[in-house]
Amino acid sequence: MLTGPEKAVVFLLSLDEKLAAPIVAELSEGELRKLRSVASTMREVPADALDATYQDFVDYSSKAVAVPRGGLPYLRRLAAGAFGEERARGVFEDGVTSPLARLEAAPPEAVAALLGREPPQLAAAILARLEPATSAAVLADMPRDRQAAIVKRVSKLTEIPASTLEEAAAALVAELPASEGAAPIGIDGMAKAAQLLNAGEKDVAGEVLATLEAESPELSRGLRLSMFTFADLARLDSRAMRTLLREVTGDRLALALKGAPPEVLSAVFGGLSQRAAEVLRDDMEVLPPPRKAELDKVRTEIVEIALRLEAEGQIDLGR
Repeated sequence: MLTGPEKAVVFLLSLDEKLAAPIVAELSEGELRKLRSVASTMREVPADALDATYQDFVDYSSKAVAVPRGGLPYLRRLAAGAFGEERARGVFEDGVTSPLARLEAAPPEAVAALLGREPPQLAAAILARLEPATSAAVLADMPRDRQAAIVKRVSKLTEIPASTLEEAAAALVAELPASEGAAPIGIDGMAKAAQLLNAGEKDVAGEVLATLEAESPELSRGLRLSMFTFADLARLDSRAMRTLLREVTGDRLALALKGAPPEVLSAVFGGLSQRAAEVLRDDMEVLPPPRKAELDKVRTEIVEIALRLEAEGQIDLGR
């Protein structure tokens, strides 16, 4: 029987490009990477292996056939048409395609067991390159004392030499071809670590942050601020927003909202009375454009207030 990803590939590659492109446009990069991995290894599809859902395709292929329409190159062309050439190149030419795609599809507990034999820095490099949801599931299956060490190293990554990724991937899947001289792959370690924690269980994130708080308060603070940003205030419900706004002075709020995303403005004004909203709008209108450093500072202050209120159990940040 074909797996789900194999069925998806067979179905997509059996469609005309104009029909397939809108479907590909709805896929996430993680889903597209999985399909890419399957398309790169599929050669023949026995007719009796196709599910009833693909009856039309079964009628078309009365015997085992080669993957239609060019296989992987065709899938790449579909991706370029749906996402643009630059994004498609990032998915199909990242230099570590096959091993990472296999890790994405592997059981998290199996990946965690394999990474348990690697040094924390190598394990961090691998997790930083996986989708956040996959990384979080793998992290959850690691020993508690190792979780914080891994997240700490992920947060400090700035770039990963291609040779390091090859070494780590080779230890896990033993199938990555050599790629000497490949350029380092840029990594925003703090953002990756925050995504990893946000995608996982809340209690795991709490334990990791508590451990890091004791070891490196500044790192723990940076992670918390990356896990919940000023733009995320748009997720607060009206009750939580009202609680937060009671803690923020009017002048600081007016400054923070200069140039804020419409979603944040809507959430903030939704938590104010009509009179308070009018006063805030007036205050914002008379303020000159703030310096970036000043704006970042006041927005960080508000985010830290929100995080404190969540820690105290007064509000839910909706994550």
